[in-house]
Amino acid sequence: MGRRKPNKPTNQTAGAASKPKTKSTAAARLSNADRSAFFGRREAANVLRMVLHGDARRRAVASIKSLVYSPSVRNKKATFALVCQTLKHLPVIKDVLETAAILNSKWKRQEELIYVITYDLLFGKESSSFGTAEKFLFQRKAALESALAKILVRLNVKRVEDLLAQYETHDISKPRYVRVNTLKLGVESAVNEFRKQYTVVKDEFVPDLLILPPGTDLHDHPLVMNGSVFLQGKASSMVAVALNPQPGWEVLDACSAPGNKTVHLAALMKGKGRIMACELNKDRVKLLQNTIRLAGATSILKLCDVAHMQPLALTDVEVQHGDFLNINPEDPAYLKLRAILLDPSCSGSGTAAERLDYLLPSSMSNQSGDADTTRLTRLAAFQKKALEHALSFPSVQRIVYSTCSIHQIENEDVIKSVLPMALRNGFQLASPFPLWPRRAEHLLRMDPVEDKEGFFIALFVREEGERPILPTNDAHESRTPKRHTQRRILPCTRISKMWLHSLMSSRRWRTPEEH
Repeated sequence: MGRRKPNKPTNQTAGAASKPKTKSTAAARLSNADRSAFFGRREAANVLRMVLHGDARRRAVASIKSLVYSPSVRNKKATFALVCQTLKHLPVIKDVLETAAILNSKWKRQEELIYVITYDLLFGKESSSFGTAEKFLFQRKAALESALAKILVRLNVKRVEDLLAQYETHDISKPRYVRVNTLKLGVESAVNEFRKQYTVVKDEFVPDLLILPPGTDLHDHPLVMNGSVFLQGKASSMVAVALNPQPGWEVLDACSAPGNKTVHLAALMKGKGRIMACELNKDRVKLLQNTIRLAGATSILKLCDVAHMQPLALTDVEVQHGDFLNINPEDPAYLKLRAILLDPSCSGSGTAAERLDYLLPSSMSNQSGDADTTRLTRLAAFQKKALEHALSFPSVQRIVYSTCSIHQIENEDVIKSVLPMALRNGFQLASPFPLWPRRAEHLLRMDPVEDKEGFFIALFVREEGERPILPTNDAHESRTPKRHTQRRILPCTRISKMWLHSLMSSRRWRTPEEH
């Protein structure tokens, strides 16, 4: 019996066999390095898009580090480096693309990806050109290099490094602070674990805070991943300690997300008592819940909606999705409230270097250091309103007001504006961390140069049994907004410190210890 001849391929089969490889098939055949570069640029472009859009609106959803180290980003170190380097070179990249005039409307709609690829092509590690955007730019590499050469000649500089030196892109060297979550791990156990790899020193002001060398990368460390320690700065860790909540207290964290201070309160209270964490933004509520879950806070409390006060679910801390300003101080649910931590939205000017804000276009275009006066005035108005609301809770004995701002309008000016009301309600200013060297009388300051970040903490204390005094005739006047001429907003200056010192030296500003 003869061997059967194989069937010849039909035209349809032959046509299918001759079709070009699809993009997914081609991507599958890329080397690991090429695949990593391709997807890494897209991850960097997504982060860059959120950063630039938030900077343009002056309403950033998160810092560069927070966005990069979110769970959705796979190659965090490479993405972080690519985002930072693209931002650092962004003024030059934009100038090159404009001079080369190679972008049409299609590619301008993908400008963040174009920025990242252009950086890689001109200043980074040129790798695979796989990808439509990559091919488009790689084919025009000569035009981009020619445009860069023209810019150097026009600005009379010889190297790109000299060009970048015109922009303020200095880095800061800051110790790595690690707060031990004592709900899960003892401080000595954490010290012993970290000393296997690093030099570790205990902080002199915050008992559960450890200091590691600058540049220590702990984002993938097991103790960080399981919530035994938190990567939390010194100033941020000082806030909950200043409030000094006791086990069994009822405490309110008024503007709580992402929740590091909330879970620090739980640790200081040894998991005993009631913590209400209020957050208005829905997405940040999820972030807050994740932080609480990671910390393993032990108290079982309710997740509530501020507007309706109906229990929605059970979790470790009572997370209230709503506006702190909408809470009624006379509501029976808050009549046992003992302390409030108020860390409201602020300019973030004190931690701008740590958050890498100096890389943002708004910072580079504002080399003179002038603040956005309108924005600061708006923030200060909200901060004052929130602090006045906190001072109106009848059973509260301790309130901490803090900002990561260097601007007087968000700090001393807010305190000055609410002090008449505070005094009528039985509150006086106290001195958190009495041995801290930088302060204006009772008000604590952290200095961006000396302490590597700018921060402000004020502590209000009311002796047990003190009750609010009924408003006098001038109460209405103190609440009536006055028209102010627009002025330049400055950080706390020597003059402002002298003013505050003279103000607090008067008889009516004595602390409880001085009576």
